[in-house]
Amino acid sequence: MAEPDPAARAALLRQGRTARLAWLGLGLVLVAIGFVGVFVPLLPTTDFLILALPCFARSSPRLELWLLRHPRFGPALVAWRERGAVPRHAKLASCAGMAIGFALFCWAVRPQPLVALGVAAVLAGCAAWILRRPS
Repeated sequence: MAEPDPAARAALLRQGRTARLAWLGLGLVLVAIGFVGVFVPLLPTTDFLILALPCFARSSPRLELWLLRHPRFGPALVAWRERGAVPRHAKLASCAGMAIGFALFCWAVRPQPLVALGVAAVLAGCAAWILRRPS
């Protein structure tokens, strides 16, 4: 992964200090939530790190590079940034999580058929989008 683009660095300098601090704060919060996701089942880690990348791109190229070069999460983040790719195991986990979540929703809430159908349609759309991403 190369050093940050000089044009990106110039854009950061033109951006106001308050905006950079806000982006930095949001990026740090997203990384913290992602870190919690390492230990809490069903809380995604990589998703929050993907969201943190553009925050750091607007505030701290050094932290952006740290995320992209991270030994555990870096390859998935680079794959997402370059190709919009989702690894096969992540596709399987997300679809299984949605199916289990829907089953628990139906069991615990006992929704009206139309509500259950609506939720199922949204989850099916999300699963279709995930499955169509490159691996």
